[in-house]
Amino acid sequence: MACGKDESSVPAAQARPADATPGANGTPVGATKGAGVRGAPGSPGGRGAPTITLASSDVATVRRDAIEEGIAITGDLRPIETVEVRARLEGDLVGVYVREGERVRVGQALARFESSEQVSGHTSAEADRVAAQSDLATAQWNLEQTTELYKAGAVAERDFKMAQQAVTAARARLAAAQARLRATGSLVQDTRVLAPTTGVIATRSVENGEHVARGAALFTLVRNDVLELAANVPARQANAVRVGQKVRFTADARAFDGTVARVSPTVDPATRSVAVYVQIPNASGALKGGTFATGRVVSRVVSNTLVVPSAAVRQSAEDGKPFVYRIAGRALDIAPVQLGVVDDRGGLAEVLDGLAEGDRVIIGNVGSLGRGMQVIVAGEETGRGARDAGRGSGPGARQ
Repeated sequence: MACGKDESSVPAAQARPADATPGANGTPVGATKGAGVRGAPGSPGGRGAPTITLASSDVATVRRDAIEEGIAITGDLRPIETVEVRARLEGDLVGVYVREGERVRVGQALARFESSEQVSGHTSAEADRVAAQSDLATAQWNLEQTTELYKAGAVAERDFKMAQQAVTAARARLAAAQARLRATGSLVQDTRVLAPTTGVIATRSVENGEHVARGAALFTLVRNDVLELAANVPARQANAVRVGQKVRFTADARAFDGTVARVSPTVDPATRSVAVYVQIPNASGALKGGTFATGRVVSRVVSNTLVVPSAAVRQSAEDGKPFVYRIAGRALDIAPVQLGVVDDRGGLAEVLDGLAEGDRVIIGNVGSLGRGMQVIVAGEETGRGARDAGRGSGPGARQ
């Protein structure tokens, strides 16, 4: 058993931080001298090693599991798109149909301007187009007749050329009329303010009946079905970040997943960091823009490896090397460990050497601990005592 090893066999770097500070009676502080604990065989006066009683939650078993390696990021969640809706003409508003916080869909009417002037201009442009089209038709008919007469020698070449020029001029007038019709049609359309995208009204800057100048801000519309987090990653870690990698993060005490959408191609000379942009689906709108979030870019996943809770890993006071308190039988031992990936978010650490699957280790702060200390796990002693009693009363029991 590990508790039977000589203390001198453990490097001082691991042994010293594990030794408990003796109390006045020689028992380490934080340990309890159990009334029912027997002394070690051959020990003078029947006095045994100090004993500590732990709850089952203070003990963890080394197991095989998957662990994620990642790069920590933090930042504020921003809507993927923020649109400032402005007036495209000057006029009086005769209707404002939405308020802050309302969700709107693309093409939905947000407000309407008084449009009698624009409608009149559009009607006039339509009439000009019809007239120009009629003039073109007449000019084309005259050209056809003149062409036949010119071929027969009945008209001079000058009359033929004038007929051709009349058609060209009529076509130009029709093109101008059509352009004016499109322009006035756009003005009529601009009297209705439509949502350019689906989103939520963040601000409303106008009221019904207000006279608005061209270019004045009317609404701010945010598209929050996708949020974006901009974070800075140290340049030395930036090569491990790639577009498409998964990002696990928390915001408002809830867990969400995102994806790396873009990575800046340059290093900021002031901070020596690289900007990383993460997009998070938010179709339900559960996340609000401006929320602070922390997370990790998952750079790789190690499957079927030995893991222990991060709370079980301690560091030597002398050289900072990691170790754990392992329960060997009923005694406490010190196990130096070599760690691999550490998943702070999941609270797990990969063990490359020093432990085996099924080993039990102590997690958390349970008081002063030392090698050789006897460990009692609450809830296990009753079952163990019953099994020992059964073996002792049966045939062939040791005397």
